[in-house]
Amino acid sequence: MTYTTIHLVRHGEVYNPEHVLYERLPGYHLSERGQRMARRTAQYLAANSGTSRACAIYSSPLERAQETAQRILDAVNAAREGRGQDRLELLTDDRLIEAGNEFRGKTVGRGDGAFWRNGNWKLVTNLYKPSWGESYRHIVHRMSDFIRETIDAHPDSDVIVVSHESPIWCFRCLMETGRPEHNMFKRNAALASVTSFTFDDDTHKLMGIAYADPASRVK
Repeated sequence: MTYTTIHLVRHGEVYNPEHVLYERLPGYHLSERGQRMARRTAQYLAANSGTSRACAIYSSPLERAQETAQRILDAVNAAREGRGQDRLELLTDDRLIEAGNEFRGKTVGRGDGAFWRNGNWKLVTNLYKPSWGESYRHIVHRMSDFIRETIDAHPDSDVIVVSHESPIWCFRCLMETGRPEHNMFKRNAALASVTSFTFDDDTHKLMGIAYADPASRVK
């Protein structure tokens, strides 16, 4: 039996002093701390996630994910070169993008605070069914399609995938409970964390889930 492990990595901290709900807006990059977080997680992955088996690194198209993925790519390639292996290239897949959100571009708790003024609170009617944006079921549909294709494309290997909190957590809920619906305030996918899913290559059956937060102490 062969198996493939998909490491879903959340991007590092974003520079966002105005506390804008940036969602899919362009121009939001890692903060200095976020860069350090990305480097720490990159070191962790290069040392602990079967670098000799790593055969692909994918990323969401958004800048914060691309920047996190580039740090990981650099660390993994350095480890691979030390073993005489070929360098990997960064691959981008739109299915890994952040969840759509009707609050994009707004702020929370200041000015026209998104949740508190102009009737915006009406968008938050059910935490388990996001009335404010892309449905959890649509998110897991695109994530599941990506995961299945990735297992088939890279059997018996490790694949590193940089995405966002909502897609990662929705997929984990689906794997653990059979449904993606959840309370958004009870997610456990910290910035620059790694949620790893191991699948049987032939059946795509889930064999195990592991979680690591290597950047938790980065200041």
